[in-house]
Amino acid sequence: MTARTVWLHLRVPFSFFLLPVFLFALSQSPHPDWVRAGLVLFIVHLLLYPASNAYNSYFDKDEGSIGILEAPPPVDRALYRVAWGLDLLALLLGLWVGWPFVVYLLVYGFISKAYSHPAIRLKKYPVVSWLVIGLFQGAFTYLMTLQAINDLPPAELLKPRPLGAALLCTLNLLAIYPVTQVYQHEEDARRGDLTMSRVLGVRGTFLNALVWFVLALVGFYLYFGGNWVFWLLPLCFLPGVLFFLDWYRRVHRDAAQANFRSAMRMTLLAGTGLNVFFILVLILTHS
Repeated sequence: MTARTVWLHLRVPFSFFLLPVFLFALSQSPHPDWVRAGLVLFIVHLLLYPASNAYNSYFDKDEGSIGILEAPPPVDRALYRVAWGLDLLALLLGLWVGWPFVVYLLVYGFISKAYSHPAIRLKKYPVVSWLVIGLFQGAFTYLMTLQAINDLPPAELLKPRPLGAALLCTLNLLAIYPVTQVYQHEEDARRGDLTMSRVLGVRGTFLNALVWFVLALVGFYLYFGGNWVFWLLPLCFLPGVLFFLDWYRRVHRDAAQANFRSAMRMTLLAGTGLNVFFILVLILTHS
């Protein structure tokens, strides 16, 4: 494999869509250690997530569109070695942050490998994989990010407010994750993977997203006590909501409209909206 091929399969830009969890945790940190925050950001988004992407790409050997790759290039053993190398580097740097963070890296790394490894392949089990992704990329990552940034005792994470914020992260993932699978039904069927989006069907995937997004919106309203900060969220989400409704209208008439480019536009708009919202909350909180 060429260096460019390896880079493509790392899918580093995809970390942008998972950045809201980090920004949410940072915005809810009363006195964050900015050096620790920068290191956690680097380890999670530039090492852990790309390692997971590379590992999954190696075992999936996708021929159709996946993630942000419309035409993924072929993979070989080099990608497997790069994935393990990034994981090892993440663990070594994680030692500086602390042992709870290292445990998080180990657990997340194991779960992400179980997702695609043929011996376990959680991806074959629609409800299990949906919940695992929602919990680990959402709640689990939020709590561990909050702990790592602030060097909190792990027991502090069990208080109602951190747990409430963690739940909100999971609700967002439960909404958006099947949407990222909606154009892969043929590819997943070819490999025998029964994803949540395949179970729901194309139109059901959209209805599922709508339900969980509404629940998340209500949750954010309660979390922020209904004050004016909350109302920045629907404002930031507006472009994504308008695109989602228009896309659903098109898909309802023609299921073929549930394609790669529309799914990536939806993911980009939703991710950008959340990132902007949490950056605004971070500025308002620490100004």
